[in-house]
Amino acid sequence: MPTDLSPIDKAKFVAAKKATDYVKTGMKVGLGTGSTAAWLVQCLGEMVRDEGLRIQGVPTSTRTAQLARDVGIEVISLDEAKWLDLTIDGADEYDGNLNLIKGGGGALLQEKIVATASDQMIVIADISKQVETLGAFPLPVEVIPFGWKTTQTLIEETLIGLDVLGQTTSLRMNGDAPFVTDEGNHILDLHLNRIGNARQLSLVMNQIPGVVENGLFIDICDTVIIGYGDGKVEVRDINNGAIEETKFDFFETGNLFADSTD
Repeated sequence: MPTDLSPIDKAKFVAAKKATDYVKTGMKVGLGTGSTAAWLVQCLGEMVRDEGLRIQGVPTSTRTAQLARDVGIEVISLDEAKWLDLTIDGADEYDGNLNLIKGGGGALLQEKIVATASDQMIVIADISKQVETLGAFPLPVEVIPFGWKTTQTLIEETLIGLDVLGQTTSLRMNGDAPFVTDEGNHILDLHLNRIGNARQLSLVMNQIPGVVENGLFIDICDTVIIGYGDGKVEVRDINNGAIEETKFDFFETGNLFADSTD
């Protein structure tokens, strides 16, 4: 792997590297989608090749599935796995209670299904994803293509009665065409600025006809691993309140897989 990473990529890499400590031979592991999760998949691939790690990975998108296969991870479906030991994924935002906004990469539906089918969910992120209150990042809502404009209108009307600062929505695009998820759906991004009651918003959104799922992950994440550009990693466990710090020194030594604990 390259040693000339930007500070943000260093932060993502060290968070992903630390998360591999939780992965043991024989596990069935949910593999997230996004740039930070891609670092995780590459790290696990190194362990499969060099250390004899044997795991089965359940990807949350077609692109993660391809990357996992490319690095030598055995890929199976969630139906084959039935239940997972662990899911490791990124997040677009997380708050102090480890509630999340996810879906910036367009895979929120598979990500939520996989995460909730796991004994544990770990989020890997850089410190920029930490917020006091969710909502600065647009909330993705996956909707079916049929009547999506009607669904959009219903969402905007519903937002008027909820504890949010913004009420505008936009159809996510891929060039000149609507973005299409792996399930063939569209995504509406809700520009809310601040979400006062994430649990209520999540429940209400999913009652609107045409909505498949929203990107609020409430009471799903157990642990967040936060990477910093200087190689420091902070692990926060919501269940026991523990905070652990580690410092990776491979950027100074040139060895990306050497680490030391503070």
